[in-house]
Amino acid sequence: METSNFIIKEITATTAYDVRHPVLRKGKPIDSCRFDGDDLPTTFHLGYYFNNQLVGVVSLLERDHKEISTKKAFQLRGMAVLTNFQKRGIGDALVKKAEEMILTRGGTFIWMNAREIAVRFYEKLDYKKHGIPYTIPKIGLHFVMIKTLKD
Repeated sequence: METSNFIIKEITATTAYDVRHPVLRKGKPIDSCRFDGDDLPTTFHLGYYFNNQLVGVVSLLERDHKEISTKKAFQLRGMAVLTNFQKRGIGDALVKKAEEMILTRGGTFIWMNAREIAVRFYEKLDYKKHGIPYTIPKIGLHFVMIKTLKD
């Protein structure tokens, strides 16, 4: 894939729905794409545009994990790349950009509830499983994954 025609930039939560909905909430109502905390001033959303088309999104919420004591943690949520654009490094680029932006905001730690099919993707980016897996009804098996960020 030609990657020179891309840009990653901050977007609104509702813009993120354009990718969240078909990838993460297919067949569900559009309001199922809304996350608690989407509109907080400490939350930010990133969009990956290829040839001016939004093809990938991720949201970062400043939020502590209930079992882990750290300074200024962020939760990664709603990571999604349109099916036709998957396996091309877009997810990697979004996560790396998110990590950079968390560091500039004084963040030191990132965590997420990863679907089972995404665990290997995050492990390749140095995230580690934490605790025991759990099931979200109608969505599937999830793992908490964590990473301490360093400059």
